[in-house]
Amino acid sequence: MYEDLVRLEVTDGLAAVELNRPHAANALDLPLAEQLAAVVDRLVGDDVRAVLVTGAGKRFCAGGDVRSFLASDDPPAYLQRLASTADQALQRLGALDKPVVAAVQGAVAGAGLAVMLTCDVIVAAAGTKFVTAYSGIGLTPDCGLSWLLPRAVGQQRALELMLTGRTLTAAEARDWGLVTEVVDDAAALGRARGLATSLATGPAFASGQARRLVRSSYSVDRGVTGADEARTIAEAVQTDDAQRLISAFTSR
Repeated sequence: MYEDLVRLEVTDGLAAVELNRPHAANALDLPLAEQLAAVVDRLVGDDVRAVLVTGAGKRFCAGGDVRSFLASDDPPAYLQRLASTADQALQRLGALDKPVVAAVQGAVAGAGLAVMLTCDVIVAAAGTKFVTAYSGIGLTPDCGLSWLLPRAVGQQRALELMLTGRTLTAAEARDWGLVTEVVDDAAALGRARGLATSLATGPAFASGQARRLVRSSYSVDRGVTGADEARTIAEAVQTDDAQRLISAFTSR
């Protein structure tokens, strides 16, 4: 274990990260955001080959904790600090050179969508609901969601979700490309853990660099991406994992 509000366990190369405010639907307040940032920094170690992100209790993450900033002496300042702290943590999570799997259940709202979309493979329990939620309280997106969401579902669908407050079912979220797969509620965590465990035992360099190449491609042009790929594949072929897998492939 690493922190109370964000739990971390590393076992056999798999880092299990759990948002742990179940009484508040794992909503992000400043202490949780700060602990999440500290946990993400821990994930850069060589002992971590893959990451599993979950939320304790009935709901994955209800977004930002409205009560926490309303209770502060200066709500605008608190909210800016909270959004900035959480966003920096998610940017660092997104920049990791390790694959990240999420299991989501119950509800994913607001900044919770940004947490989820920072992950690469998303397993949703069938009963999960997805909503941006900001328009319902007169607020705007945070934690990079206005960047992440249109890249997942397209501009017009992202705008519909942001402006109308429409709630998606898990099946709709899968059809829209918001999540990877939908399974029975009781099976979601086990399915996600199985995928993450498989990734942790696979070719770590190749998986992590594939993630990096895809996630960095939005901010560079085609030529830069191609050159980066060429350098990366040349480095990948020298790794022990690649040598072992190539040998097995050629000996079939």
